[in-house]
Amino acid sequence: MSVLEQIRRHRIVAAFRGVTQEQAVDTALALYEGGIRMMEITFDQTDPHKLRNTPEIINSIKERLGDRVHLGAGTVLAAEEALCAQKAGAEFLLAPNVNDAVIHKAKELGMGIIPGAFTATEIVHAYQSGADLIKVFPAGNLGIRYLKSLKGPLGHIPLLPMGGVDQNNLKDFLKVAEGVGIGSNLVDLSLIQNKQWTALSELAKEYTTQL
Repeated sequence: MSVLEQIRRHRIVAAFRGVTQEQAVDTALALYEGGIRMMEITFDQTDPHKLRNTPEIINSIKERLGDRVHLGAGTVLAAEEALCAQKAGAEFLLAPNVNDAVIHKAKELGMGIIPGAFTATEIVHAYQSGADLIKVFPAGNLGIRYLKSLKGPLGHIPLLPMGGVDQNNLKDFLKVAEGVGIGSNLVDLSLIQNKQWTALSELAKEYTTQL
């Protein structure tokens, strides 16, 4: 199943940012119990050991949950990060920008690729370069009206809005996009740091019950 097919089926990608390796598996289990089936583990670009640490998190979740979830790597800014993520078990990549080298590496590795874009020019360029979907980022700042405007001339390009998606606007975003990416509004660091796993599962259900 392609990443586009996965997103059309599951609709939500939960983005892990700031989740430590010690917290990652429990976080993934809690989100899974809440109905989340797609997860993005982001590279921390400030971490000098990112090429080791992020793949280790991906691998630890993969070992625990196996094929029950689809795992991706996020904030992928370089081809070497794509390779490390793929070796750890990631199926797809997300980025905040359009980088042809990353897109081409993902295609070479047989991975799904979702680069981030802001303008119509960037979106078309990314799609023509081989992207499976385009992450419209930051979606909350742009608003749903902006996405609707894009879909007029660019209705053939699948979009994944990310940034600012919450329980209140989820359904509206899903009306104009294949799915959504959700970070801290779903992967709540305060709940994670306090090991409130049941509460995190319940938060996830607030989203998944709307699908």
